[in-house]
Amino acid sequence: MNNKPQSVSLMIMGKEYRIVCDDEEQDDLIQSAMQLDVQMRKMRDSGKVNGADRIAVMTALNLAHELQIVKNQNAALKLSLSECLANMNHKIENVLENP
Repeated sequence: MNNKPQSVSLMIMGKEYRIVCDDEEQDDLIQSAMQLDVQMRKMRDSGKVNGADRIAVMTALNLAHELQIVKNQNAALKLSLSECLANMNHKIENVLENP
């Protein structure tokens, strides 16, 4: 396996960006750039935001908000899973103690 960082060419809103990353991260980087490009084009095409800088900031803000929502959902699921596992553990201990 080659862990040497490689340069990857990404196109975002018609501009080329060259990013150096490890081989195993290239697919995720490319997918992220494609998602960013789609979201930035949607923002631009909505006509509500003008200028590449503002489009980039608003898109970043939207993606950061989506990420925060997912993090909150993940934390809630983790808590729910922990509670469920503790409950199952308690039931198993009761069965083992009272055959």
